[in-house]
Amino acid sequence: MKKRVMIIDDEKDYCYFIKTNLEMSGGYSVYTLSNSKWAARIASTFKPSVIILDIMMPGVDGFAVLKELKSNKHTLAIPVIMLSASHGIDDKLKASNLYSEEYLIKPVELNFLRTRIDKILDRSLPG
Repeated sequence: MKKRVMIIDDEKDYCYFIKTNLEMSGGYSVYTLSNSKWAARIASTFKPSVIILDIMMPGVDGFAVLKELKSNKHTLAIPVIMLSASHGIDDKLKASNLYSEEYLIKPVELNFLRTRIDKILDRSLPG
């Protein structure tokens, strides 16, 4: 069964790059979303195994999306990896306090990202 990954990032080229590489490596079905406004609603429908979420986006930022995801009973249990160009400790702490699983810095090495996704999903499996 393929792992369902949802990428929420306003940089469409970056989304395409990650999506293409994850899907080519096998085992991943990837949905990308460049408008964060509808993220929680679409995540409820798509039901991803993990969400990769950018922080700095126009309109609704990644922290607001993360807060909404973690306060919705349909998306609460979905692990979230924050992926941002921000190196600031304040952003890392804020993401952690809002219950993100990981905080990775852009640009991320794809093998490392796949490893982190798999490790998170291994932890979330029952048993």
